[in-house]
Amino acid sequence: MRADGKRVRNADPMYTVAPFIMDKRYDSMNMIELDIPLEPIQKYINDKRKEGINISHMAVILAAYIRTMGQFPSLNRFIVNKRIYARNEIAVGMVVLQNGKMDNGTMSKMYFDYENTIMDVNNIINDYVGENRVNAKNNGTEKLIKFLLSIPGILPVGVGLFKFLDKFGLLPKAIIDASPFHTSLVISNLASIRTNHIYHHVYEFGTTGIIITMGNSREVAKSKGGEIIHEKCMPLGVVMDERICSGSYYSMAFRTMKKYLKDPSLLEVRPENLNIEAPQKKKSKYAVTQ
Repeated sequence: MRADGKRVRNADPMYTVAPFIMDKRYDSMNMIELDIPLEPIQKYINDKRKEGINISHMAVILAAYIRTMGQFPSLNRFIVNKRIYARNEIAVGMVVLQNGKMDNGTMSKMYFDYENTIMDVNNIINDYVGENRVNAKNNGTEKLIKFLLSIPGILPVGVGLFKFLDKFGLLPKAIIDASPFHTSLVISNLASIRTNHIYHHVYEFGTTGIIITMGNSREVAKSKGGEIIHEKCMPLGVVMDERICSGSYYSMAFRTMKKYLKDPSLLEVRPENLNIEAPQKKKSKYAVTQ
């Protein structure tokens, strides 16, 4: 029994075999580009701003994804040592630039609950960014890195030991909590630095199976009523570990996510029904609004 997940023993035989055929995460990467219409998101953000509430594009995207995970639990699975696990927490990794310096960033992670509303998600992101922008040296990731660099020669030995322990489910929860490579999702808003979206590699070390990058907005040609129109969209570059679920499963999940992004107000209320594979051990660090 791993500290961060529960073994899935009733998976489809095809997915039980897949990790033996594709035993590396980078060998099982699938990539997709999603164009998300900006008009409904921007309207929602503007309406909330009039109410005195500042909500970021990141919060809208992430809240929609978390709500989708609550309906499609395989999105929160991971593969280690050819075994499938259901994660018992929602951990999201994100890089934060410290004091606006382009070459000085830190990567840690946020924790969420399946019942979080968009307001909860927005508050957690704001607190996470605020803390890491000015006080990153106190987050677990930075402390772990400094420890590994503090003694000559300990870095290769320490990392090798972590990989060995992780492979057999023996990595302590304290190390997993400090590792930005053990996450449900890694997300990056490249539009914030005026950059296009990319297809970011999934890490072989750790458990991250899905990475999403948000890029510069662009005009996308679409057919509507027999005419070609141009719609302003936010492109998302998505990289997925295909061993955790099928392409049709991913397709249904992202269609559901798009439904929430067409009307973000749906994310203001708590979900009525959740489909969760593993009991959740870790609640969000920050208080859930009532």
